[in-house]
Amino acid sequence: MSLRTPHRFPRGMSAVVALLAIGAVGCSGLSDAVDGAKDGAQKVARQRSVFSLDVGDCYNPNGKAEGEAYAVEVVSCSEAHEGQVVGEFKIDKSGSYPGEKAVSAIADERCPAVAEAYAPDTWALPKGVSLFYYTPTKESWTTGDRAVSCSYTAEKGRFSGSLGTAKSLKPAQAAFLRGSNGVYAALWANQPVKDTVEDDLAGYKTQAKAVATALDSHVKGLDGIDGPEVDKLRARLKKAAADWRKAANARNVDAFYLAYDPAFTAIDPGRTVAARKELALAVTVPADDAEVWAG
Repeated sequence: MSLRTPHRFPRGMSAVVALLAIGAVGCSGLSDAVDGAKDGAQKVARQRSVFSLDVGDCYNPNGKAEGEAYAVEVVSCSEAHEGQVVGEFKIDKSGSYPGEKAVSAIADERCPAVAEAYAPDTWALPKGVSLFYYTPTKESWTTGDRAVSCSYTAEKGRFSGSLGTAKSLKPAQAAFLRGSNGVYAALWANQPVKDTVEDDLAGYKTQAKAVATALDSHVKGLDGIDGPEVDKLRARLKKAAADWRKAANARNVDAFYLAYDPAFTAIDPGRTVAARKELALAVTVPADDAEVWAG
């Protein structure tokens, strides 16, 4: 998923109602003006400083989702909204502001994990929703601000309902998602800098080892879950783990490719659809994932 970085301003913004001058309007315009005033007052009443956002809050940004923000409009999750806070953490750093890039790098690394704890099944996210975050600015850092708020926000339009599904998952569903997410986290978190194996065999072998270990954990987590499709997936993932391990132990580039090709194909998200259906999980492969495995 693409990550965006809306920065938090050093202070909240006071909510001030803009009163409409309606004395000079005619009767036909009076009703519209009153309705507009009511809507405006309701929106102002919902304003909350970005400093006070809590996990689970649904909101509409005041302006573009990406950029600097004083406050947002917090709404009921049953209403159409643009974003929901799905995780938060504090940056464990003292001293001077480390810089925008450093702060963003920390958010890039940690927001996916805290978001996953709140909304484990990324396949179930509304279409067009991406991970955004609010981070401290240089000014707010000097006041002690270290908080990062992670949010799923619609790139376009709005969505309804809460994304918080972790507490409603059945044990088998949670076990599947924990293992599956761990495999893809191992794959992408260990992505080598170089584009080709020829340029960084050691880096690709390190990635292969991490994926093999994650697959072992995934297979173990599937033990005890009944279902013919889960059984098929478990057997396929065992074979995949062995292929990834072969890649991790490859003596040369050719040996790596021989193991890597079937290993990578075996963890294609599309091959988990039947097991997901059996477990009553979302079954539509996200567009980003589908594009990666399409080549």
